[in-house]
Amino acid sequence: MTHWFHRNPLKATAPVSFSLYGVAASTGANKICNDLKATRARLLELLTDVTANAEMLKNATDAYFSLLQGFIISLDGTTQENKLRFIQNFKWTDTLQGNIPSAQQDAVFELVSMGFNVALWYTKFGSRMSGKEDITENEAKEVHRSLKTAAGIFRHLKDSYIPRLITPAEKGRDLEARVIDTYIVQCQAEAQEVTIARAVELKHNASLVAALAYETANFYQKADHTLTSLEPDYTAKWRKYLQLKQCFYMAYAYCYHGQTLLASDKCGESIRSLQEAEKFYGKAEDLCKEYRQTKGPGSTAKPSEQLFFRKLGSWIKNTLEKCQRENGFIYFQKVPPEAPQLELKANYGLVEPIPFEFPALHPQWSPEVYASFDLTKGLKDDKAKPKPEEEVKPMKEPDLKPQKDSGCLIS
Repeated sequence: MTHWFHRNPLKATAPVSFSLYGVAASTGANKICNDLKATRARLLELLTDVTANAEMLKNATDAYFSLLQGFIISLDGTTQENKLRFIQNFKWTDTLQGNIPSAQQDAVFELVSMGFNVALWYTKFGSRMSGKEDITENEAKEVHRSLKTAAGIFRHLKDSYIPRLITPAEKGRDLEARVIDTYIVQCQAEAQEVTIARAVELKHNASLVAALAYETANFYQKADHTLTSLEPDYTAKWRKYLQLKQCFYMAYAYCYHGQTLLASDKCGESIRSLQEAEKFYGKAEDLCKEYRQTKGPGSTAKPSEQLFFRKLGSWIKNTLEKCQRENGFIYFQKVPPEAPQLELKANYGLVEPIPFEFPALHPQWSPEVYASFDLTKGLKDDKAKPKPEEEVKPMKEPDLKPQKDSGCLIS
């Protein structure tokens, strides 16, 4: 299922040397600067390493962020800003707006930007894991956990750190509320897809599957609506993906709701529900074509080529034909002109983001080392400041080749 999920590109960044010559006035201070440079480079390297796993990334993330905290947390026992917060310039691109970066001389900007990339990695790792042939139950749980972890990181950045930025995010940038909200909701929706696949495979009650599918469709609709006021030049493709997923899961909901109605001998209503499922499935097929033809950032998912997608079309068709036969022989019920209103609420399986916290301050940051950073001396190599308009090279992400599709996220 590698090509079941749409993924926007990772954020790119300019190299940072942390060369605070003159200011870093002790061996301990210089070691922290060198370690910051090394751990940052290592983390960026892992983000594009197809062999990296969640444990490797967490270790690299903790190593860098625990050191970076020394530029953010107040270490002198006062409520004043950390004296090092605004000493280093950072440049980051955005997932939707090409290679022209934003630049801020603010360690909080670096924390949220790198944290954003870490969250994106978890979404890509989950997508890559779901594309394995003959995925195991434990691997399916890892996909589920990765998507919930990503949602938790995005939410923590939005709630606790983005409000601290001195320069607010511009419209359509990653750190702007509408964009990060869309990422949060998309992660939740995709995690619920794993839940639905699990419920179908274990043949859970049709009413539960219908309710989960309906809630998931609503998540996708919410994500799509969040992007409506942003420029279509860079959101159109993403929105087509969200719309096709919304239609697909509405088809799922009406299909399984139809089965619930049939089990209650409401064959006429069941037929109408399945007809509505057929309509939404046709919309999803059309949106798949539109999505492929729409230009924009990110990888192109191929949902309509997945067995998981095609199975639903066959299931709707066969179930509808069965209901029509039953109605002609047994029930003789009138088919309502209006589709049933779905007022389904799932009591189980709903996804909440896994809470996230940045690691504690690294032990290297003693009060004496912090005091040895002397801002009165000024940086010896403080020459021309970086120009925000200069392009930053995009991250070299691995090309993912589709593997044999088993037809289910967890089969």
